[in-house]
Amino acid sequence: MPDDISGRTDSYFNRTKAIVRRFGDCRVTYAVFLRRPVVSAHRLATSWLEAVAAERGTRFDIEVMHQEGDWVGAGDPIFYVSGSFAELVDLETVMLQKLGAACVAAHNAYQMALELPGVAFLAMEARHCAGAEMQEMMSYAAAIGSRTAQREGARGFIGNANDATAHWFGLRAGRGTMPHALIGYAGSTLRAAEMFHETFPDQDLTVLTDYFGHEVTDGLEVCRRFPELAAAGRMAVRLDTHGGRFLEGLDPAESYAVLERHAPQAVRRYRSETELRNLVGTGVSAAAIWRMREALDEAGFPKVRIVASSGFGVQKCRVMAEAKAPIDVVGTGSFIPDAWSETYATADIVEYDGAPRVKVGREFLLRRNGSRKKANGAGG
Repeated sequence: MPDDISGRTDSYFNRTKAIVRRFGDCRVTYAVFLRRPVVSAHRLATSWLEAVAAERGTRFDIEVMHQEGDWVGAGDPIFYVSGSFAELVDLETVMLQKLGAACVAAHNAYQMALELPGVAFLAMEARHCAGAEMQEMMSYAAAIGSRTAQREGARGFIGNANDATAHWFGLRAGRGTMPHALIGYAGSTLRAAEMFHETFPDQDLTVLTDYFGHEVTDGLEVCRRFPELAAAGRMAVRLDTHGGRFLEGLDPAESYAVLERHAPQAVRRYRSETELRNLVGTGVSAAAIWRMREALDEAGFPKVRIVASSGFGVQKCRVMAEAKAPIDVVGTGSFIPDAWSETYATADIVEYDGAPRVKVGREFLLRRNGSRKKANGAGG
């Protein structure tokens, strides 16, 4: 572990460590914070600090000011960590890597779940992550943000799409049925559904319907092939239509007509270009979801659920809520921050041997007696 930390940390921290060892160690306290509002998702960072302290035979005192899932204001310290300057100084780089993106992703997941409180979410972040460490971080963040939303009445994230990080959702395995590749292999949407059911007869069936551009036709064909599953509520159609075309049977005029039937208020006020695209444009729009629901109900399949995926971030969830889109499950990796500069966490030393001292402009980080939440101590 020490060699790994040295290689990954910024060089000026390593040089400061050598200087402090030469001229004398002191006890310092770092305030760790983000510059934007977030949901606290500190566990990966604080657990790592505890593990490093144990490895180095020292102790870090960690005061958590905002527990996991708490809302945190911009510039408000999430935690303070105190200990030997020589042992802490080279940890800042990796510590911040483990904090910032997780907090912002947790905030995004929280917002998405609150925008669609009656919808279940499935975390599909793995394919968008830069390796296993980020995958673990983003899944953890979705779980933390989701639990916060669940405390406010939302269904939130019910699981994720892979086994390795399913534990964050209290599960042993990831969820999901078929990718586009299986449908291409099978040669038809119906045959792919049959293959899946023959291989996994006890599992619910979610069929991906956009491969051949016949979302409605192929979805209904599979429902008619498995009427028992459809009637029992054990079947869903997944809409993943890409942004280059409309759902089967839709165009701009028909998309507006669909929403006029179900959610006229959604298109009768000023909309940005992005909002209009999410309402009546190509891809998985609110109109597309309503059209699929119409077709299923008209064909006698009211218990068949709709799973929607493709670009579901906070803004798209908000538009879907305004259109009252009949979504049962959203599959998303778009809670991952898209403005990466917003994820930068910061740490400043605010005490040297108990004496308050911080660079000019960061005095707001100084600890004030009685003004902070009661802290939980932790040490290695």
